[in-house]
Amino acid sequence: MPANSQPIRIGYCLSLTGPVADNSRSAQLAHEIWREDINRQGGLLGRPVEFVRYDDHADASSVAAIYEKLMDEDKVDLVIGGYGTNTILPAMPLMIARGRFFVGLMGLGVNNTLNYPNYFAMIPTGPDPNAALTEGFFALAAEQTPRPATVALLSADAEFSRNPILGAKANAKKYGFQIVHEATYPLTTEDFTPVIDAVAKSKCDLLFLCSYLADSIGLVRTIHAHPFRPKMVGGGMIGPQNTAVKTALGPLLNGFVNYEYWQPVPKMMFPGVQQFLNIYQARSVVAGVDPLGHYMAPLAYAQMQVVAQAVEATGDFDDARLAAYARSTAFDTVMGKVTFGVNGEWAEPRVLQVQFQGISGHDVEQFRNGSRQTVVTPPSFTSGEPRFPYG
Repeated sequence: MPANSQPIRIGYCLSLTGPVADNSRSAQLAHEIWREDINRQGGLLGRPVEFVRYDDHADASSVAAIYEKLMDEDKVDLVIGGYGTNTILPAMPLMIARGRFFVGLMGLGVNNTLNYPNYFAMIPTGPDPNAALTEGFFALAAEQTPRPATVALLSADAEFSRNPILGAKANAKKYGFQIVHEATYPLTTEDFTPVIDAVAKSKCDLLFLCSYLADSIGLVRTIHAHPFRPKMVGGGMIGPQNTAVKTALGPLLNGFVNYEYWQPVPKMMFPGVQQFLNIYQARSVVAGVDPLGHYMAPLAYAQMQVVAQAVEATGDFDDARLAAYARSTAFDTVMGKVTFGVNGEWAEPRVLQVQFQGISGHDVEQFRNGSRQTVVTPPSFTSGEPRFPYG
């Protein structure tokens, strides 16, 4: 086989089993659709693309060894980051040592302290990730009448919540809210009633939550059943972006405000995104993944578009050249124009806050067109008005 027809091999790991498997498998399907699309168009540099992908089982301690194998034994041409901080961060020392061009998927603040110039983040949190994820919640609260005055911060005792809580504290101060209660709970918590009882004693106006999948479900159910009613609740919950969580909770989510990265609202219909999602959704049932894909899939597809455009523009796999190109270019993606800035983060943040409104029953179809998740901030992407107060 001629050398120029040898497949281009892209290596990475994903947490295809473990607590974030649903999101990782959604990303996997998006990556496969991209691979099929690019190969149908003639491949990269005229060569077909293959993935070499390993399951890290959500075990951060296995990540470095996987990437060593990919580079030293599998001899992949390119490496990319898997999904989430817990998979990307453990790979970073090796990437730095090898000088690799590395585009990670949804890692929050991975490069804040490392300052590695060849890392790029496919997450729309912008140059100050900690603050951007949470700022919309507090900015929105500050616009309400009567203006809330106090906030309680409640988070899982886990690595993923540390940066968002730092951002929430900074934004509470920025927007003039007094923190009257702050608590963490173990990820193993099953009964959240005592946790919300303690929040209720603070009589907070705002309840900011930084939770994961299972505990997000437990918290929503407990808050809905509890007599205490904060004026606004949500903010930093991982879980409600997932279609399975939305359908499980149904109307219990009404009134909650939470972050999102993309929604099928008119102002976010970037070129190619609906065409891609049509393919993704048609294949999601057979693949056994999130049937809508609104959270993970567009960013995962865009991740590969960035890699492809950098390779085509530079003409090879030289890591330094790829990184230099990525630092100086506006990329066309299904997430719109993406430009990278400080620490490889997006130059401009694009984090949404949505409010769940009008959910009835547990049918998935009501979530397909974005009508049950109203984008309430930032103004450039809003699709409706917030309902205040909660409950």
